[in-house]
Amino acid sequence: MNEATGSPLLRVEGVSRRFADGDVQALDGVSFSASAGETLALTGPSGCGKSTLLSLIGLLDQPDRGRILIGGQDLARVRQASAFRARHLGFVFQYHHMVPTMTLQENVEAPMLALGLPRAARRDRAAELLQAVGLAPRAGFLPRHVSGGERQRAAVARALANRPAIVLADEPTGSLDSRNGQRVVELLITQARAEGALVLVASHNPEVAAALQRRIALRDGVCVADDRERLRPAPPQGLASVFSSTVR
Repeated sequence: MNEATGSPLLRVEGVSRRFADGDVQALDGVSFSASAGETLALTGPSGCGKSTLLSLIGLLDQPDRGRILIGGQDLARVRQASAFRARHLGFVFQYHHMVPTMTLQENVEAPMLALGLPRAARRDRAAELLQAVGLAPRAGFLPRHVSGGERQRAAVARALANRPAIVLADEPTGSLDSRNGQRVVELLITQARAEGALVLVASHNPEVAAALQRRIALRDGVCVADDRERLRPAPPQGLASVFSSTVR
């Protein structure tokens, strides 16, 4: 997706969302913008609106007020949400959501079916990504035959399959130990650098937030902090110094 010269890739403008017949204000007038290649952490306690915001950006839900634009396109005017998601968005969740009857290779290939890519192109792209995340030897394995960390790394590869403009990650390290969580975050940062994707990671883990370029903090559905003014480059090396916990 091409963004206009000098324009942000993503614009969130005064977005609000209520649930439970209007009794729960999940988001209240949230606004920010972000450009291709940025890595952002959405932080805050459970229930602050992080996952709701990712769902709205990912066209899994719609705001009650405000608007969201990707590449200048108002998401409210997208007629085929599934096609838009397949072409422009990648998703990583707390749990891998691998199809249990498909190999890792087949799981990574699956999103490319929506784009109508030929089989050879799908296989080559999946092999490239599995190599990048260190899973080439596991390509033919079913998800139940690999570790939790390996499944989540495969989920990262799957999210990148269609070269999305934006990668949305909802607590991607929540089910992992520190070492595997570190590797997942490293992969997301590497993707932003290599392909110019915008990466948004919702996490309550301060170590994850510290590893990303920019932090947007939510509380009770309101944006209470945005450290855009302190935007910094992603760490040039691994994140071992950020993740202090060890795996036994």
